[in-house]
Amino acid sequence: MKKRKIVLFIFSMVASVMAGCGNTKETASVEEGDKGTEEGGTGFTVGFDAEFPPYGYMDENGEYVGFDLSLAKEVADRNGWELKKQPIDWDGKDFELSSGAIDCIWNGFTMDGREDSYTWSKPYVDNSQVFVVKDESGIVSHGDLAGKTVAVQKESSALAALNKDENQGLKDSFAQLIEFGDYNTAFLELQAGSVDAIAMDIGVCKYQMESREGNYSILEDYLATEKYGVGFLKGNEELRDQVQSTLDEMVVDGTFAEIAQEWGLTDSVCLTAD
Repeated sequence: MKKRKIVLFIFSMVASVMAGCGNTKETASVEEGDKGTEEGGTGFTVGFDAEFPPYGYMDENGEYVGFDLSLAKEVADRNGWELKKQPIDWDGKDFELSSGAIDCIWNGFTMDGREDSYTWSKPYVDNSQVFVVKDESGIVSHGDLAGKTVAVQKESSALAALNKDENQGLKDSFAQLIEFGDYNTAFLELQAGSVDAIAMDIGVCKYQMESREGNYSILEDYLATEKYGVGFLKGNEELRDQVQSTLDEMVVDGTFAEIAQEWGLTDSVCLTAD
């Protein structure tokens, strides 16, 4: 009888453990599954640089805002998706995308030179790479940058432009090219006089100039021209097509233009209805 009780007790314990494991797996599938939410809807995780205004940044209230995030929110709402704004380190963006931590890279993301690395939306912003300097610097052309210290963001479009063969002579003329993690830091260094110029996106540049004290100028000679798009994992046409279709609808009904006007980017947008 004792042996039978012991066997029954062991069987009961094993069954409890198995049940517990089953519950844990079920819970994990909800938490780690294909973008599932508590309400059973679909999530949409957007990866962005949190220090890249006006496209994506943290405002004075601690909220992530910006032109691209406003577009993403409207796209998510129209599809019944729950938007998750995921700030990322820009130099780690490819790992975030390939690992499935984010569904797309949507934050002033340059298509030029990356055409074959991602599945892209249509271009929606015309952008250029420029140099910004202090008004009193005496720098008015690319030739004046010779012997100067220039700042640029790591893994940025401006850095990619400087690394092109046609700009090698310009780059070689600098006394030093310093790579920073974000443009806020670069502007602080420009204000302090630690660097003489910053190579950066014109949209971000204008925003930074308007939001800071001091007088700055953009050199008339542009470094490069480019377009922004939403980057998806290579081969993920299904999600790309759904997002693009929604953006096209927003262009037709005027919502896209309204959001661009809200962020002062009316002159920069290039997406049109087919």
